Amino acid sequence: MKSSHASAFPAHHTFDVAELRKDFPVLHQKAYGKPLVYFDNAATSQKPSSVIHALSEYYSTTNANIHRGVHYLSQKASQAFDDVRAKVQQFIHAGSEKEIIFVRGTTEGINLVAATFGRMSVSAGDEILVSAMEHHSNIVPWQLLCEEKKAVLKVIPMSDEGVLDMEAYISLLSSRTRLVSVVHTSNSLGTINPVKDMIRLAHQKGIPVLVDAAQAVVHEPIDVQDLDCDFLAFSGHKMLGPTGVGVLYGKLDHLEKMPPYQGGGEMIHSVSFAKTTFNEVPYKFEAGTPNIADVIALGVAIDYLQSMDRSAALNHELGLMEYASLELSKINGLRLIGTSTNKSAVVSFVIDGLNALDVGMYLDTLGIAVRTGHHCTEPVMQRMGIPGTIRASFMFYNTYQEVEQLITGVKKAIELLK
Repeated sequence: MKSSHASAFPAHHTFDVAELRKDFPVLHQKAYGKPLVYFDNAATSQKPSSVIHALSEYYSTTNANIHRGVHYLSQKASQAFDDVRAKVQQFIHAGSEKEIIFVRGTTEGINLVAATFGRMSVSAGDEILVSAMEHHSNIVPWQLLCEEKKAVLKVIPMSDEGVLDMEAYISLLSSRTRLVSVVHTSNSLGTINPVKDMIRLAHQKGIPVLVDAAQAVVHEPIDVQDLDCDFLAFSGHKMLGPTGVGVLYGKLDHLEKMPPYQGGGEMIHSVSFAKTTFNEVPYKFEAGTPNIADVIALGVAIDYLQSMDRSAALNHELGLMEYASLELSKINGLRLIGTSTNKSAVVSFVIDGLNALDVGMYLDTLGIAVRTGHHCTEPVMQRMGIPGTIRASFMFYNTYQEVEQLITGVKKAIELLK
C-alpha cells in the first residue's frame, strides 16, 4: 500500500472530477440534510444526464416496435437499436455483431449459457468449475444444471487475502471439466483475477470459459478476442447505463450450435403448427419485443465512457481505493477483507464488536451510502469466517474529500456504537 495517494497517482490532479460530476444529477442532492456521498457503485452506478435524456428522448420522439414495421418510427427505432449492437461489438472488441446478444443483465446472460450450451455439453459425472469468490448469479445456474444432469460443481479455492489458488485451479482442470465460469473482478473483495491466464490454461485442455465481467467493463477496457473467452456477460446498470439491459458475448461457432433459450417472436424464421425454424444468430436468442429504450441508452453510456480518458479515470479510482485502504487500516479494530495486490476500486472491511448493518445505517445518517452484508457472495463470507462486510466501492466521479468523510464517519460510528 502506497503511503501517498497524491504521489502514487499524480493523474488525479489533472483529472477534472468536479467537471465530470456536473454530468450526474443524482450526486447533487442531500440525504438527511447532508451532501450525498455515493459509495455503492459496485451495486449500481449513477447515470449521466445524456443517458437519462436518451430514455426520455426515445419515448418522446421514437417509441415504436422494431424490425417489423415499415413506417417511419419503426424504421427510426430499429436503426437506433441496431446501431448499439455495433457499438457494443467495438466496445468489447468482438469479432462480429452476431456475437452480441442483448439480455436483461449478467444474471440472464449466465443463465442463458447454462440453459443452452450447458445442457448440450454436460452429462452425468461431468464437472463445471467456478471460483470461491463468485456472485450467486455465477453459482446457482450451475448448481441447477448439475442437479439436472447429475454433474459435479467444483470450486477453485482462494487465500485469506482473496486471491485464487492457481496451482489448485490447474489441478482441478480435468478430462471431465466441461466449462469454467469465473468472475473477472470480485464485487465483494475487489480482486481482479488473472482471467487471461485462466482461459489459456483451460483452452490447453479444450475447456471453454465464461467470464462474468459485470464489475470490470466500467473500470477497464475489455477485449474478448485478446482474452479469447468463449462467453462474457455484463450489465448496463453497473457501467452508467439503465437497469434491465445487459450483454452476452459468445463466440459465433458456439452460438450457432446452441439451441434457443426462449421461444416467441423475433427469434423465429418461420412458424407452422408442424414445424418452426429459427432465426439466425443473434436474433435466435432474443425472443419477443426487446428492451429497446434501455438498449439505446446503453449505447449512450458507452459513448460517455469512450469519450473519457479511461486511463486517468482508472488511476483516480485506484487512488481513492488505496487512500481509503491506507487510512481505514490505521483504525484500531478495523480489518480489511480482500487485500490482493491486484484490486479494483472496492474496499471491504469489518470492525471488531460491531455489526456491519449498524455501521452502514449510521453512515447513512451522515449521507454516506455504502453496502453492508454478504453482497450476494455468501460463500466468500463463509470462507472469511464473517457474516458480512461494510463495502465502499468507488467510481471516477467520487472524490478524496468524500473518502475523508467516510473515514471520519467510520471513526464516529466506532465511538458511538461500541
